[in-house]
Amino acid sequence: MEKNSESGAAEDPASGSDNSTGTNTITVQVKFSGRTIPVSVPTEAAARDLKSLLQPLTNVLPRGQKLIFKGKVLEDGATLKSYQIINGSKIMLVASQGLHQGDGPITKPTSSSQSNTRRIISNSRDSQHLKTETRIEKSRAERWKITGVVALSESQLKEVPDEVWGCGSSIRVLDLGTNFIQQIPSKISDLKSINKLLLNGNDLSEDSICWEGLLSLKLLSILSLNNNRLTTLPSALCSLTSLSQLHLACNNLTSLPVEIGSLVQLEVVKATNNRISSLPLSIGNCKSLIEIDLSSNLLTELPETLGSLCNLKALYLKNNGVRTVPSTLFKGCQQLSILDLHGTEITNDVLRQIEGWEDFDERRRSKHQKQLDFRVGSSGVFDEGADDKTRGH
Repeated sequence: MEKNSESGAAEDPASGSDNSTGTNTITVQVKFSGRTIPVSVPTEAAARDLKSLLQPLTNVLPRGQKLIFKGKVLEDGATLKSYQIINGSKIMLVASQGLHQGDGPITKPTSSSQSNTRRIISNSRDSQHLKTETRIEKSRAERWKITGVVALSESQLKEVPDEVWGCGSSIRVLDLGTNFIQQIPSKISDLKSINKLLLNGNDLSEDSICWEGLLSLKLLSILSLNNNRLTTLPSALCSLTSLSQLHLACNNLTSLPVEIGSLVQLEVVKATNNRISSLPLSIGNCKSLIEIDLSSNLLTELPETLGSLCNLKALYLKNNGVRTVPSTLFKGCQQLSILDLHGTEITNDVLRQIEGWEDFDERRRSKHQKQLDFRVGSSGVFDEGADDKTRGH
């Protein structure tokens, strides 16, 4: 066994010495970018030879490499032996910026272990991404449960996400407006505590809503079904006696349920732009009504029972075929201050003949102009859409 000329100690077979070719080699440990690269070189190799071996391992061109051993920079032409570099010696590699090939310096292992490491990193990232997505979804559902508010309007939804049903009785407000939802399933009954349900601007017909499930929402106060494809409303809807607001605009409704009188807490009904031709007499039982908007329908007459709505403040009837209002309207609705009759055939002369006109006229005049939704003419005559007789009537 040959002696190592540098150390005088017996060369261990595992040290890197190779006698099979008659050439002695040593293995040096090159420190680069936070990792250690073992490199086997002949004992008589020069620094430039080591740099050539390091190029494919680091992507750093030889002229961009600075090798440092015990504080000394190795000269290209000097041998490693001249610096007393032996088997196991540690050498530092510093790369000059820009002097590299391909994608830049390799800062991770380039062997099969590198490939494995990359796979591990990739798998770890994928796992982390999946966990992040799960966490996001989980946090969304948790946020809904904490706040009680599910805001999913304009979300391009074709169906209600399952997470919504999973929140159960935690939900108080569910906004699904302006989506493409075609069905409200029976699972809606799981939302026992909901008091505001916005389904406006979807693709719902009366057959695509599970009314039985909807009717189990006994705390429901606000229901919006605007801009859908409804042609009728089931009479059972009127069992939702907690309803205070019912929004039905821009559908194809021809009537309101006869049982609407059961909604004794109803304060607002908005059913503009439908095809409603008549109102049920029972509407007079909705004593809490404050606002009724039936603009742009096919009404030709109104039930006398409207005069029973003692809390009514605003009645919108524009763009209908009505020719008069109930004879009890002004006397019975003693809080009425807004009456929109634009686009109807009702004249001022007709209104002046109705009992209670003077009191109504005084109420509407006492309102500040900015609080009104009608015009006050310079002559002071009633001008909420009623035509004066002198204008052709």
